[in-house]
Amino acid sequence: MAFLDRLREDIDAMRERDPAARSRMEVVFCYPGFHALLFHRLAHGAWRRGFYFIGRLISHIGRMLTGIEIHPGATIGRRVFIDHGMGCVIGETAEVGDDVTLYHGVTLGGVSLEQDKRHPTLEKGVIVGSGAQVLGPIVIGEGARIGANAVVIRDVPPGVTMVGIPAKQVMARDRTGETGFRAYGTADGDVPDPTGKALDGVLGELEKMRKRLEALEAGETDGPSCPAPEARPDPAGDKPS
Repeated sequence: MAFLDRLREDIDAMRERDPAARSRMEVVFCYPGFHALLFHRLAHGAWRRGFYFIGRLISHIGRMLTGIEIHPGATIGRRVFIDHGMGCVIGETAEVGDDVTLYHGVTLGGVSLEQDKRHPTLEKGVIVGSGAQVLGPIVIGEGARIGANAVVIRDVPPGVTMVGIPAKQVMARDRTGETGFRAYGTADGDVPDPTGKALDGVLGELEKMRKRLEALEAGETDGPSCPAPEARPDPAGDKPS
C-alpha cells in the first residue's frame, strides 16, 4: 500500500471514531495520535534496519512533541487510533492490530526483564479505555473492550468487556450481536461491577445474620429450642484421693 494511501486510511479512521474531527486537515495538524504514528513509522523503519540509536532518538522526539511514547520496536497495525493520547506508553515487544483504539494513559507494559516477548498483543478491533494497564505477554482477543482504569494481567477472550482491578469479564459482546465502536470500551446501559456485586452479596449475608441474631436474642427461633445437655459425673471424682 502506498504511503499516502496509508495516511489517508489512518486519517479517515480517526474521523470515523471521533465526532469532534471535522476535517482531514484538522486531524493532520491537531491530533497528537496521528503525529505519534508518523514518528513511529520513521523510528520503526530505522529500528528494523538496525539503526537502533536513530530509532530511539526519533521515538524520543515524538514523545516530547506528542506526550505519547511508542518504542520503535513495537508493531503497529493499520487504522490505529490513539485518541488524546497523553501519557500513553507502548512497549518494545507490543503488537497492536488493525483498527485498535487506545486512549490517554494506556500502558501496554512488560513485567519481565528477559529479552523476549514481554508486552501484550492486541488483536483487531480492540478498544482500551483511558488509564487502563495491560501488562505482560498476554493476548487481548479480537474485538475485546478494556474499560477505563482496568488492570489486565491475563489473556482476554475475543469480544468481551473487562473492567476492574484486576480486570474481570462483565459481558460478552456477541450476546447481543453488538460489534460497533464504543468510546472508552463502554457499552449501552450500566456496566455491571463485579466487585460491587460481590460486596452486595456480603452485605446481604450480613443482614441475614443480623436478623437471625436479633431473633435469637428475643427467643424467637424458627425451630424448637434444644434442651440443655445432661450433667455427667466426673470420672475423676469417683476415684479415691
